[in-house]
This record gives sequence, C-alpha cells and structure tokens, in this order.
Amino acid sequence: MQTYDAIVIGNGLAGAALSYELAKAGQSVLLMDDGSPHSGTRYSYGGIGYWAGTTDLTETLFRAGIERHRELPEELDADTQLRELDLLLTVEKGADIDDLKSGYASFRTPPQFVDAQTAHEIEPQLNPEAIDGAFTIRHAHVDPMSLVSAYNQAFRRLGGHHNISAVTRLVRIGNKITGITTEAQAYPAKNVIVAAGAYSLQLIGSVGLQVSLFFTHAEIVETEPLDFEVRAFVMPATNARIVIENKATDPQAWQQPNHQVMPPVLEAGIIQFKNKTARIGQISRFHTAYTPPVDPQISEAEMRQAMEQRMPALKDVPGSWRHCLVTFSQDGLPLIGPLPTVTGLHLFSGFTGPFALVPPVAQLYAKYISQSSDPLIEKMLLSRFTGV
Repeated sequence: MQTYDAIVIGNGLAGAALSYELAKAGQSVLLMDDGSPHSGTRYSYGGIGYWAGTTDLTETLFRAGIERHRELPEELDADTQLRELDLLLTVEKGADIDDLKSGYASFRTPPQFVDAQTAHEIEPQLNPEAIDGAFTIRHAHVDPMSLVSAYNQAFRRLGGHHNISAVTRLVRIGNKITGITTEAQAYPAKNVIVAAGAYSLQLIGSVGLQVSLFFTHAEIVETEPLDFEVRAFVMPATNARIVIENKATDPQAWQQPNHQVMPPVLEAGIIQFKNKTARIGQISRFHTAYTPPVDPQISEAEMRQAMEQRMPALKDVPGSWRHCLVTFSQDGLPLIGPLPTVTGLHLFSGFTGPFALVPPVAQLYAKYISQSSDPLIEKMLLSRFTGV
C-alpha cells in the first residue's frame, strides 16, 4: 500500500490550492473530498480584497495574492473568471461618515468616499435615496468553484490522487498521526493536513486535540440568472461581522453545546457572477451547533428586504436560501501549521478573506512542509496561541 507524502482533507479552496501546490513541489498527495455541495467555498462571494492590508504582513500577503491570481489561469490552463470591478461599501442613512473615514484610514490603500449620486452612477441599480454615500475602490473577483475546479484538474495532471470519500477518522499511534481511514480503506501518510473548514474541529478533536478555530453560520440567497446587470460588488461600509468575530473568541463559550455565542448580524450585499446569477446576503450566526436553529424562510426574507431597499430591482427575483460554515481565528490571520504534542498532523484553515490569502499562503506552506522554515508562515502558525 502506498504511503503518501501528504494527505489533504477537504476540497474547498484551501484544500484544493494546498494539494496542488504540494504536488507541484514534487510530493505524492492524496486529496480527500467528501463530495459535499455545501462548502464555505461553494457559497462564498469570491472577492479578492488585495487592497485591504493593514500591517506589513497582510499587505505583503494580499499583494502576493493578486499576483498569484493573475498567474493561475495560464499555470492551471483554466479560466478562473478573474476580473476587476468596483467595490461599493454603502453608508446607511444617518451613519457617522467621519468615523467611517477614520476606520478606513487604517488600510494601506483606503477606499474613497463618494456621495450617493456618484455611487448610483457607478452602480445604476443602487437606489441613491437609500444611502448617504459609499466608499469605493477597485476590487478583484473570481468564480469560487471555477477556481477549485482549475486547481483540481491541474493537481490530477501532476499525478495527484483525488478520492471522493468521507474521512471516518485520523489514525493515531502514540504521539504520531500515521494516516486516515474511510469506510472502505485505510491510507497511510507522512503528513495529514486538515483543511476541512469548521469540520476540522471534529477531526482534530477525535484524536484528543483542540485548536483555537471558530466558525460562523453564513446564510445567503442564491438567485437564478438575473435579467439585468449588477456592475459593482456591493457591501455595507460597517463590517459588523468582523467586529463581532474579534469579540467572539472565548474558548469556553464555544465549548458549550447548542449555544449562541453572539447575536447574528445581517450585512446587505450582492455580487453577480458572469453567468448572471447573484448571491445576496449575508446573515452570520455565531452558534456552536453545526446545524443552526434557524428558519430559512425568515432568514431569506430578512436578507431580501435589506437588499431590496438598496436595489429595488432585486424585489421578487427567484432564488434560494443557502447555508455554509465559515472559519476564523482569534486575530484574523490564518490558523495553520503542525499541531503540538503529535507529529504528522497539520491544520490549514481559519482564512478571513480566503480568496486573497489562500493562493499565496498555500504556495508558501507547500515549501514550508519540506523546509520547515519561512518567515511569513511562522507568523501564522497555530503555535502563536499555544505557546509551543
């Protein structure tokens, strides 16, 4: 039986990118994919906020991210639907614009404020009477599943093995993880890398380990193809989800079963894809259950109402409620690296802004696996929270 250099668990963006980069680096790789159609990648917006660096590290990574995206279509020999468009961060009526300007000044490339009429000119579907203006900047975007598919195809061309099976357990012998099992077979490996989003917690917990990884329940409305164009990527100027994420990282709260850690937040936004479908949303719920106690019809109505006020053309467009889990860490940086107290087990998750961060970090981490040294990777290792 073949012993792989690496088994990567999870075929969202993180797992797809990392498995490809490992195979490209010459490792024998098995990508485990449970075939779920409801991953965080599947229902994400696909935005690449390459302008949003606030530190030397994030500025470096975001700049590397957009450069990597520009390389990938040719390298992977596939269309990732990469494009640039205007981002409009809408300011609700009565908001403190000076306070918002002060907040955006922390970005190395801050968005610029425009009045409501100018925002309407940038995005004609936007109702200028519903907002007090918007912050705007150029933004990048890909189709999430086109990118994953491109990574997967290139991975297989490099000789990578792609297995559509759920992992039933990690195999632990003493203080070493030696592989994984499915219902049908066991697979040994030198390293097992868990890139399964929020479900990484279950897999790592099954061998008696814990990590400082948290998740939200993200809810959106996925529309059918629209008969009109939405040119811009529209989101609210007040990023309530990120603010609450910074407060919602008490490990004791997350250990309580079926517990609401923080109240949910609704952010009225929309992105339209090249196939004319759109994603409207989103509601983020901070709840410890993997299946949220939510009424999809009520959630969908709330998201539609919030967005229709800003874009009346969206009223009654056909669409369906969708739900996925989205991970985050205590400090907004990815949570990656080998787990302490065992050998052979790694985590690759916790990406806030995954489409900007995952491609460059996957490339760096594939080298780190063999070299065990990289100054950027070392700033993102999960040992920053464990002291190991």
